[in-house]
Amino acid sequence: MIVVTGATGNIGRTLVPLLAEAGGEVVAVSRRPRPEGLPDGVRHVRADVGDSAGMRPVLEGADAFFVLLGGELNVSGESPAALLEAAVDAGVKRVVLLSSQSVATRPDSLSPARLRAFEEAVRAAGVDHTVLRPGGFASNAFAWAGTVRTERTVYAPFGDVALPVVDPADIAAVAAAALLEEGHAGRVYTLTGPRAVSPREQAAALGEALGEEVRFVELSREQAHAGMARFMPEDAVTGTLDILGAPVPEERTAGPDVERVLHRPARTFADWAARNVEAFR
Repeated sequence: MIVVTGATGNIGRTLVPLLAEAGGEVVAVSRRPRPEGLPDGVRHVRADVGDSAGMRPVLEGADAFFVLLGGELNVSGESPAALLEAAVDAGVKRVVLLSSQSVATRPDSLSPARLRAFEEAVRAAGVDHTVLRPGGFASNAFAWAGTVRTERTVYAPFGDVALPVVDPADIAAVAAAALLEEGHAGRVYTLTGPRAVSPREQAAALGEALGEEVRFVELSREQAHAGMARFMPEDAVTGTLDILGAPVPEERTAGPDVERVLHRPARTFADWAARNVEAFR
């Protein structure tokens, strides 16, 4: 049995069907009610990965566990060791943790400190483990959907700073491999897209997918900060803007891990835009 947290998010809603298609027993965990479109045979449980006591009955009998924190759990909550202790007590033998590239590239930043603590707890738990460290998500472009629909315009800072954003479907595919296959224990995979792409180029790719021009308007860092602070903690806002505006070389460079694990090229931002174009119409 495989327990998947964050089952309704950009990664989970692709990961759960991949695992179900492989024939395994899958338990999809989310804080929301059972989502539409969940594959037949997949059991949904409404629970909070940040509540280790509540997760104990969910994990009972599980062989593998996909840990996705998300939201406020990336910055606060109970000790990471509590969740891993619950998993070990339940008999879990394999854990795949969704972390962040910034754990390695920003060792002095407060923003990834919580994920760094979870990585340490996973390593200390004494189970087979794989850590996934994605860079920026292609799906962050959903934040532009409203203005693309109404104005055919993308508003974003640092218009010409390019990063190799990763398609969440590729993260899900790597997670499925790590959960189902041997040979991934102890590995840390840095997951990126195949090439760096700037916000201005992303706007152009959305326009191509839509079949009409999408303008790009550059925001100042201060304007972007004000917008992001409405729904993100201050440390996360600062850390994100630091990466977007002044990436270190490792953050600018596409890595080989997606291709190494999946034996195919990583998907491009244009691939992601074409698949998700209806959200921008």
